Formats: sequence, structure tokens, C-alpha cells
Amino acid sequence: MALTLLRHAALAKEYENCYNGWKDLSIDPSRFDDRKVALLRKQKFDLIYSSDLLRCQQTLEMMDIDDYVTDERLREVQFREEIEGLNFNEIEKLDSYKTSYIEERETWHAYICAESQEAFEARIKSFLEELPINKEILICSHGGTLQKMMAMLGYAKNKIAYLENIRIDNVV
Repeated sequence: MALTLLRHAALAKEYENCYNGWKDLSIDPSRFDDRKVALLRKQKFDLIYSSDLLRCQQTLEMMDIDDYVTDERLREVQFREEIEGLNFNEIEKLDSYKTSYIEERETWHAYICAESQEAFEARIKSFLEELPINKEILICSHGGTLQKMMAMLGYAKNKIAYLENIRIDNVV
């Protein structure tokens, strides 16, 4: 199976660099860069999956793709309610924040997320395990979800830009 992983299009500038997990935000159509997805539009996929959140579905629709399956397992990690929608500078000002939280990835995750690393990985793993073999598959999801998926498939990538797509061949 070959997977093409696509991060959703850009949000309004006010939501950039914020922890937007399950918050159902729209993309900013004026910031949609057709050039970044021109080759994807020409490619034929056997199956197309999307996070059930609006920003991913709108991205596919902006690409004139309307035949896709939504799956909530493709959502971003769930952030704690007090963290959702904040940027790092705003998080630093919270009474609950301690600088020691950012020293280790696990500690930071435990502080900002309502969903454990294990639960996040388990839902992505369950999605991947259900994918059919010998298919060309496009997945439109969120930066953190795609990074986690890639790590689970043995590929490391620190950051995935809006509308960036990454192809992974021979996924077993």
C-alpha cells in the first residue's frame, strides 16, 4: 500500500501557532495555495480519508475532492480544555504552567493534553491496521496526527507545513 499524507490548509492567522486539537475550525480560503496541491489533484487514489474536523474536509473540497470517508481517529491529539486554542505565550501565563513541563516530551504532553500518548497512538494504530493493502490512499489530517503516524511507520519529520504532502510507499 502507498500512503499520501496531507496536512490540511491554513487556518485564519489568528489560529496559527495555537494548540487547536479538537476545536472545529475552518480553513482560510484566501490562504489556500493551489500550487501546493496541483500534483495531488492529478493523482488517482483508490481511497481518500479525512479527519472528521471541518478544516480537513474543507481542504479536500477546495481540491475538488468530494468522495472521501471521514474518520474521527484522524483527529489531532485532544488538548486539555484550558489549553485548547492558546498559543505558547498564552500557555506560559497560566497559573498551572511550570517551565519544567517543557524539559521532556512526555511531561509536556501530560500537561497540555487530555488524551494520553498511549490513547493517541492506539487510535492511530487502529486506523492504520484497518487500511486495505495494495491501494493508493490519501489521508488528510492534522500536523500532530501525521507526525505521529509517520513515526509509527518508521519515518521522522519534525514539522509538517500546511498543505504539505508526504508519500510513503510500501507500507506494510
